[in-house]
Amino acid sequence: MIERDTLAGKRVLVTGGTAGIGRATVAMLAKGGAQVLTFGRHQATLDESLADAAGGSGSAAGLIADVASKDDMDRVFAAVDAQLGGIDLLVTCAAIGAEPLHEMAEDDWRQVIETNLIGTLAAARRAIPRMAAQGGGHLILVGSISVDIKKPGESVYAATKAGIQAFAETLHKEVADKNIKVSVIQPGSVSTPMQQCSDDEKAQAIADHEMLFADEVAEAILFAATRSERADIVNLRIEPVRQKTS
Repeated sequence: MIERDTLAGKRVLVTGGTAGIGRATVAMLAKGGAQVLTFGRHQATLDESLADAAGGSGSAAGLIADVASKDDMDRVFAAVDAQLGGIDLLVTCAAIGAEPLHEMAEDDWRQVIETNLIGTLAAARRAIPRMAAQGGGHLILVGSISVDIKKPGESVYAATKAGIQAFAETLHKEVADKNIKVSVIQPGSVSTPMQQCSDDEKAQAIADHEMLFADEVAEAILFAATRSERADIVNLRIEPVRQKTS
């Protein structure tokens, strides 16, 4: 029988773990036995996420930080060292939405790139030497099917997710000899605060199989995280049955 990896005792950092996919992932990992550290920009949503993650066999802790800030990322990884004593799994969920490039102020579209793309690279850059020193680890980066569908209105957002996709597929080859896996999860439409529609509209979209629950994407992340030591889920695409493409 093929063995599976276990979450028990695994030391995990989840970026953007205070809303949407990140929040669902923090809860599932902690309840599955992992020691999870996460962060976000707002204390209220951080507290809610940690409350969701309580009651399992693992643990969840958090701090206030912004993935777009170099100083904050240094502080987050100092907490990884102090509180977790290392890192076995990095899950990058931090992201913000965007409008078409020509409808955004320059500071705003630059902030999207700093958060979605640079923040992902910054977290990976800090995780890799730590994982290499301990003999291995796993990076799971949340991308998007926007890379493929190229829906009007998503030019800036799609650019950041395309960057993550190319980065991950190349990095996968660069760190394999360090026993570090690199996976990309590519969700379609998901019911998260990023969606610019009402809660009722989200509920209807879910009922019509046009949108997923965040938990369903978190389950895909857990699937990638628990394969055997020889198996690396390089790309995993998950979308609703009736994904809209325009």
